[in-house]
Amino acid sequence: MKNELKALLRDIYQVTSTLFKIMIPTLLLVKLLEEVGGVAVIAQLLGPVMAWVGLPESMGLVWATTLLTNIYTGMIIFFNVAQSESLTVAQVTVIGTMMLMAHTLPIEARIAQKAGVRLGVTLLIRLSSALLLGFLLHHLYGWGGWLQQPNQLLWSPGVVDQSYSAWLVSQLKSLGMILVIISILLTTLKLLRLLHIERLLHWLLQPVLRLLGIGPTATTITVVGFTLGLAFGGGLLIKEAQAGHVPYRDVFSAMTLLALCHSVIEDTLLILLLGADISGILWMRLLFGFLVVAIISRLLHRSSERFHRRFLVRELEVAKS
Repeated sequence: MKNELKALLRDIYQVTSTLFKIMIPTLLLVKLLEEVGGVAVIAQLLGPVMAWVGLPESMGLVWATTLLTNIYTGMIIFFNVAQSESLTVAQVTVIGTMMLMAHTLPIEARIAQKAGVRLGVTLLIRLSSALLLGFLLHHLYGWGGWLQQPNQLLWSPGVVDQSYSAWLVSQLKSLGMILVIISILLTTLKLLRLLHIERLLHWLLQPVLRLLGIGPTATTITVVGFTLGLAFGGGLLIKEAQAGHVPYRDVFSAMTLLALCHSVIEDTLLILLLGADISGILWMRLLFGFLVVAIISRLLHRSSERFHRRFLVRELEVAKS
C-alpha cells in the first residue's frame, strides 16, 4: 500500500507539473498578446470569414477571443457584441459550435503536441473542422428554415473585474482546481485498476472506440477527456505516451477525438446559456467529430509509418520511472 501511494503521488506530480509547464507560460503570453491588441488583429482577419458561415463580422471578435483564451471569456465578449446585433438561434448555434470545436488553442494545441501530435496538424484539424461544421450548419438550418427565430440570451455576465489582480487570482484558482481534479482522477483510476473495473470499462466501450480507430490502451483516457476536458485527458495521455504505454496511432486518434469533442457536458451547458440549440452544439458536433476521427483513423492505417512520423506525430522523450 505504501508503494502504491508513492506511485500515485509521483503520477500526480508528473501530470500536473507537465500541464503547468505548458499552461503558465502560455497564459502569460496570451495575456501579453491581449494587451498589445493581438486579439483585435486576429478578429479583423476572421471578420470576412464569418460571412462564409452566415454570421456578421462582429462575431469574428467573439471567436478570436475564444480561440486565444477560453469559452468563458468568449461568452463575455459575445454578450457585449450581441447587444448590437439581431441574431437568430441558428446563428448563435453556429458560432457556439465553432467556439466549442476551437477554443483555448495556445494551451490545448501545446498539450496535444506534448502528447506527440504535431502542432500544425492540431491547429489545422480544429480550425478547419470548426469552419466546415459551421458552414454545414448554416446551410442546413437555412435549407430547412429551422431555428430562424430571434435569439434570447439566457445569461448575463454581470460586472466583470478587468484588473490584473483579478486576472491573476482567476488563473491561480484555475491551476489549483486542475491540481485537485488531477489528484481525484488519478486516485479514481488507480482504484478502478485495483478493483479490475477498468477492464469492464474497456470491454463496454471498445466496440465504439474500435470504430473510431482507438485502441484499448487509450480507452479510459479518452473517456476522461471526452467528459471532463482536453487538459485532463491530454495530461493523462502525455504521461502514458511518454511511458510508451499507448501506440502513436492511438495517441493521434484519441487526441483528434478530444480536439473536436471534449468536456461535452460542461462546455455544452455553457453555450446553451447563449441561446444556442442543442442540435448543433451537441448532436451535430458529436456526429461530425466521430465521422472525422473514423475517417482519419482508417487513412492512418493505410498510410506508411514514415508518413506518420514526418507529418503527423513527433518523437517523445521516454519518461524515467
